[in-house]
Amino acid sequence: MKQRIQRLNSLLKEVISEVITREVRNPHIHRFLTVTAVDIASDLHSAKVHISVIGSDAEKNETLAALQSAAGFIAVHASKKVTMRYFPNLIFKIDSSVDELIKIDSLLNKIHEEEKTRKISPHE
Repeated sequence: MKQRIQRLNSLLKEVISEVITREVRNPHIHRFLTVTAVDIASDLHSAKVHISVIGSDAEKNETLAALQSAAGFIAVHASKKVTMRYFPNLIFKIDSSVDELIKIDSLLNKIHEEEKTRKISPHE
């Protein structure tokens, strides 16, 4: 069962991403959007769709709201590409892990720059 859910998550991630990219025509959905993961519930009736948006907080919130309002449309079009008895109700969530990785990378770069500019005498 666990492997089946993992396969479904992977398949749904691919299909939902394709539907959003090719079939959803909403100016409020930011161009720089990635479906990072899908977590389908064990009863297969709902799925959390994690998205990453490169942009401001306002753009992220606007994209999230637009996706949630288009969830039914996305589900209908995705269900045509996936054979399931019931297609899950889609719940969109912002995945902030990409932002956190960018922040960590930036901090590490600052540390390396500070280390380069610091002069260390051999007697310390």
